[in-house]
Amino acid sequence: MKLSQWPTPFYYKFGEDLNAFESEPCLIISNDDHELSGDLTRFSPEEGIFEILRFKQTAFKPKPELINHLRLLHPVHLIKKTPLLNELSREVSDPSEKQSFSILFTNDKKLDGETVGFVIDKTGLYLFLVHTSDTVIRCFIPALSIKHYEIGKKIGQMLVEEKIATDNEINLGLEKQAQLRKQRLGEYLTSEQIVTPEQLVAALKRQSGTILKLGDVLINEKLITPEILQEALAKQRADRKKPLGEILINMGVVDMEVIRSMLAKKMGIPFVNVRKFYVEPSTFDLVPISIINKYAILPLYRTDNTLVVAMENPLNWEPLNEIRMATNLDVLPVLASVDDIHFIINEMRNAKENIDDLAAGMRTGENEESPKESIAETDNTLVGVVNKMILDAHQQGVSDIHIETYPGIRNTTVRFRKDGMIRKYFEFPPSFRNALISRLKIMAKLDITEKRRPQDGKIELKYSLADKIELRVATIPTANGLEDIVMRVLAGAEPIPLAKIGLPDDVLGRIKELAVKPYGLFLICGPTGSGKTTTLHSVLGFLNTPDRKIWTAEDPIEITQEGLRQVQVNPDIGWTFAAAMRSFLRADPDVIMVGEMRDIETAKIAIQASLTGHMVFSTLHTNSAAESMVRLLDLGMDPFNFSDALVGILAQRLARRYCNSCKKTYTATNEEIQTLAEEYCLNTPLNPADVLQQWQKTYLNEAGGFPLYSASGCRECEGTGYKGRIGLYEFLEATAPIKKLIQHQATVEELQVAAIHQGMRTLKQAGIELVLQGHTHIYQIRSVCT
Repeated sequence: MKLSQWPTPFYYKFGEDLNAFESEPCLIISNDDHELSGDLTRFSPEEGIFEILRFKQTAFKPKPELINHLRLLHPVHLIKKTPLLNELSREVSDPSEKQSFSILFTNDKKLDGETVGFVIDKTGLYLFLVHTSDTVIRCFIPALSIKHYEIGKKIGQMLVEEKIATDNEINLGLEKQAQLRKQRLGEYLTSEQIVTPEQLVAALKRQSGTILKLGDVLINEKLITPEILQEALAKQRADRKKPLGEILINMGVVDMEVIRSMLAKKMGIPFVNVRKFYVEPSTFDLVPISIINKYAILPLYRTDNTLVVAMENPLNWEPLNEIRMATNLDVLPVLASVDDIHFIINEMRNAKENIDDLAAGMRTGENEESPKESIAETDNTLVGVVNKMILDAHQQGVSDIHIETYPGIRNTTVRFRKDGMIRKYFEFPPSFRNALISRLKIMAKLDITEKRRPQDGKIELKYSLADKIELRVATIPTANGLEDIVMRVLAGAEPIPLAKIGLPDDVLGRIKELAVKPYGLFLICGPTGSGKTTTLHSVLGFLNTPDRKIWTAEDPIEITQEGLRQVQVNPDIGWTFAAAMRSFLRADPDVIMVGEMRDIETAKIAIQASLTGHMVFSTLHTNSAAESMVRLLDLGMDPFNFSDALVGILAQRLARRYCNSCKKTYTATNEEIQTLAEEYCLNTPLNPADVLQQWQKTYLNEAGGFPLYSASGCRECEGTGYKGRIGLYEFLEATAPIKKLIQHQATVEELQVAAIHQGMRTLKQAGIELVLQGHTHIYQIRSVCT
């Protein structure tokens, strides 16, 4: 090995160009505690060669078995590979920069200290001893000299130092661990109820005088089968090796996230929840499946000449070495749960089998630059893959499925949108592009020959006798004569009770009072995907009683309710929102709901209907309640008719909600609370000092501080820290002062100030209150409230 090839710790590189050194000053400590100084001119631990040039220019080659450890005395700088670390933004637990270590040598001498990472292989252990704040001394310890080593503090010690667990709890966990390691097979078989204690004693009596092992005795007695014995032995071995962290989790002392964090700090390697990663099929295929299965190691992603892999134990150097040899890439490990690794490996294997099944049905020799499918759009395997994609989307709570096609030999990408965030689900090879698009168009009853114009359709997929999934399908022509498809997953949604959609109590009370008025106009506004339809149907569900006739015009009908007369509009044949409303007025309605005010005609008919004895509900694509009023006036609505008709406007957004499984509380600093108060009052007539005084009455904890919350990510939320969404609501009631401002065509700012004076909370203010209540993070509020 050249001296310049001395390994670096994971996530670091040397600051110096080691190629400039043909030799380096070194110090060797022998097993009998003698010191040997000189210049290291050749270093090849694989061959057992350590060549030292003494100061008298005499060469010396000590035998590896006589070396306790070797140090290179020239300090070197270690620099973090920042770009690579940025790629790991999804990691669950950050690693520590320095780790303690303790080496027990075969001569019973010890070496303790701090290292910036480590490297281990079959030849020995490489340490990077802390020298100054930014330099290290390189140290090599031959494997033959190591009796035992420990990298990082023990988990129990770390938990006590972090005040997460007490000494008594750790000692109790260690006692349980010791008991497991002493447990014999007979005890295990009876405790696991594989055999009863009486059966075990009787079997041993009958076999007295023999030298058979206990397992053989039980097989002879036909109390267990050989398969059960092997399974019991495997479980017993696993229990005996059960780590302290797992025992403490079972005891309820700590949770999994704490142990992950401790492991990351202990080893200096990040702990990653691999379930949140999208593993490219091409990345998975870089490593032979035999290595993946043998070591339960998962390739995550590749950057330039580095492959990041997840494994349970990065101290196991053999798989890293095999992958390095197989891929000719630098290999960088991250910690991960072995259960999660197996889960993703199975997912990738199943997906690959589906693709292989599809490929088996295709002709050979096709032109890659212009892929042609020989399989039919109704091929059973293709049908199964598409159905599985839709079912996965439904089971994962996905709102939209995006099919994105690319020309030439680029893969077709499938992405899912969930809780407002979009992420990659899968990629199909280019040879399946046309068959996939055609299959979906057939399912949606669309014209497969029409590729130049957009088309809209609907898919209904039954996945059980009683349940079905509904999808709204839109095809969009893209460059190079290709098409994309976006499918909204409707999933046969049912209305949510009005009291359960998350409206603040005061807003909920006012909406209930206004909704039952005999006539008027009630609007819900917000951007696409903000939950307007859900809220609208919740209000209709509240009004849906036998003594009311309710007509709805929708596009599409996403939520169905028994008792409503629901109409699907079809602009292609002239059956528009406006046309539907004209028909409703002749059909004796009490309540009318029109899905969206898309044009002047619809808006005018809605206002006219509300003035002639009907309650009308509708939606607008506007940013705030005040803006909605000005927008309708700008469209040409009569200010007096509009002000007379309007009863209220509800603006809303959806923000990501903390995952309850990993949400944690902490006490906010004064600066954090002051910043929130100032943001709460921004562009409003409110005073931060007055707001803080009110918050102190509402949110202070017993210790006199303001609790805030965070979530680091866990298996339940796929490592994101968020699960589900929560509504932000801004309710503006059309009181007499507001109606007067509408008649005088006031500005958005004037309307907003007046609404705040009468008690309205803006969307940002509602969001900040959700932050203080522990439902979400201020960054999520800022992302949806511009």
